[in-house]
Amino acid sequence: MNYIGTDIGGTFTDLVYLSDEGDVRIFKALTTPDDRTQGVIDAMRLAAEADGISLDQLIEQLGYFAHGTTAATNAFIERKGARTGLLATRGFEDTLRIQRAMGGWIGLPSHEISHFSKRHVPTPIIPSDLIEGIVERVDYKGGVIVALDEAAARQSIRALIAKGVEAIAISLLWSFRNPAHEQRLVALVEEEAPGMFVTASSSLVPIIGEYERTSTTAINAYLGPVIHRYINGLEASIRKFGFNGPISIMESGGGVLPASEAAFQAANLMTSGPAGGVLASQKLGELLGYPNVLTADMGGTSFDVGLIVNGQPLLETVREVGRFHVALPSIKVTAIGAGGGSIARVVDGHLHVGPESAGSTPGPACYGRGGVEPTITDADVVLGIIDAKYFLGGRMKLDVAAAHEAVRKHVAEPLGLTVAQAAAGIREVANNQMADLLRRVTLRAGYDPRDFVLMAYGGAGATHAHQYAEVAGIGTVVVPSTGPAHSAFGTVTGDRHRSFSLAIGQHAPARFKKASDHVDPAVLNRGFDQIETRARDALGEGVSIHRYIGMRFRQQVHEIGIPAPAGVLQAKDVDALVDTFEAEYERIYGKNTALRISGVEFTVVRVEATSPVIRPTPRHVDGTGRSNKPCGRRQVYFFGTDFVDADIYRSEDVGPGHAIAGPAIVERPDTTIVVGPGQVAEMEPYGNFLIRIQPSH
Repeated sequence: MNYIGTDIGGTFTDLVYLSDEGDVRIFKALTTPDDRTQGVIDAMRLAAEADGISLDQLIEQLGYFAHGTTAATNAFIERKGARTGLLATRGFEDTLRIQRAMGGWIGLPSHEISHFSKRHVPTPIIPSDLIEGIVERVDYKGGVIVALDEAAARQSIRALIAKGVEAIAISLLWSFRNPAHEQRLVALVEEEAPGMFVTASSSLVPIIGEYERTSTTAINAYLGPVIHRYINGLEASIRKFGFNGPISIMESGGGVLPASEAAFQAANLMTSGPAGGVLASQKLGELLGYPNVLTADMGGTSFDVGLIVNGQPLLETVREVGRFHVALPSIKVTAIGAGGGSIARVVDGHLHVGPESAGSTPGPACYGRGGVEPTITDADVVLGIIDAKYFLGGRMKLDVAAAHEAVRKHVAEPLGLTVAQAAAGIREVANNQMADLLRRVTLRAGYDPRDFVLMAYGGAGATHAHQYAEVAGIGTVVVPSTGPAHSAFGTVTGDRHRSFSLAIGQHAPARFKKASDHVDPAVLNRGFDQIETRARDALGEGVSIHRYIGMRFRQQVHEIGIPAPAGVLQAKDVDALVDTFEAEYERIYGKNTALRISGVEFTVVRVEATSPVIRPTPRHVDGTGRSNKPCGRRQVYFFGTDFVDADIYRSEDVGPGHAIAGPAIVERPDTTIVVGPGQVAEMEPYGNFLIRIQPSH
């Protein structure tokens, strides 16, 4: 039996092909923007050709297929979702427009926030004429103050249908306390428009926070029909070749969902692809004995950074996507526009790299597909880092002259530099941007980047990690054997996962002595019982469950998820949770920053539930017959040193335990590993490369 995991990036579609024996092979096909499922099929054909069999025969041997996608993110950012209507409590129709008064600046880069003229309210995902006020009211305890006016509600639903909506979002005040009105509205929509895509906030995200809950529900409805069509199309493309096994989709929270479920969890797929890489890094960290890991995925369009602390990925309960908020737990991944296809431009005498990308069409100038602007990949070719004749193992020849011309015309001449200096400048700007992101991600979470190893993956990750890791002060870089398709590897090895939350609204007042005098453990226990039952219904009785309680000091906005013990919580557990929360708060924000005297709120209970999937066991690399010798030397430009002779190795010639002193290049068919001057690289027994760095500070 074989297993396939795929991940669609901006430039390449990656495929990981696993066997029961633990063999792992990687294939890359150009992403096909007009029909992204075609890129997946192209990558599967490459895998079949490598085995000398037809695609039908490959499918016959396939037992499991998993997929990571940026389709949800792309559709949302590009505003290509469905025409969506919203049913809200009358008097609160403007919740999405008000955005807690954050709409003018939320999601903008820091340099734009500081300039008032750059601020602007984002384009609404649901226009005002598609929002209907519903006569109903529930109080904060769940009591019905105003009954649902069903006749008026039907008229509102019919009005939306007449305006051509494809989806309807339902978000009523305090529905997480009493979902009866929302549930009835769902039934009314189904009666009036059978087959309409409907999302109710009380089912998707039953938490406090009117705006965040409404925003998440609206986004799920807005993306639902698009993702439903996308996943159905992908599934149909694979099924037509005879595959009858399970198809799973990577979701943002750290696992996979059945394709049939994922189609209705569109908002849960917003960081689907990047989450796969973090999960794969978590498992590799366990294998190699690294509990604290910085993950760095440098692909064709972006540079995505995640954090693994004590063996667990760092999660966030609310994140910003396209200037709006999604209040669903997800692996925290921070991205900037710095990938191999990021375009370099000179603006007012200053060199800028990214965030615009050449993508796969037309791609970097060196691809010879019509691109004329210089990219990071073009700079790597100009500097001798990437061998133009060995790109993708020789399957794709690069145009060195086109790369030189692009860098000369758009960067070197405007800045009065040589082509090599200009290309080196492009790399230096990009690498410093990436190093800065690594520092920000760790320091803002309360950690020191020097206490982490870096896992560098993505097609361009290993090519740049030697420098940006050194600038960030990181001493060890791990280049995974699956690095060029690490996110795809995470999709096929990721466990099934579901996350459930429930608002509880318990608090200890200002100047409390014991939190247990005010917070009822029975309320916490009932909440956990309810969502744990949902988790077991979704994943089965053998599910592994981790429990958390969202806590914050009173009248503050940001909460921290604190692990809660298993079993029935007692009063002493409530008091211990407050102590843990206070300690964690000061770890993140600094000593003596806790505001215990102000009181503590217990806002939400949450469970993260996982169920393992079948996956092969990793095996050691057989180094027998490997020469451990370079196949040649070539001139490579390193910043600050000019061109130097560097040893060139082919990865198939390198076995475990052999030290490679920099400057050196290790070429793989799917990526280029750079070992900088003064650094040493070595393959460990499972085939992953370790680069030891002397930090520059």
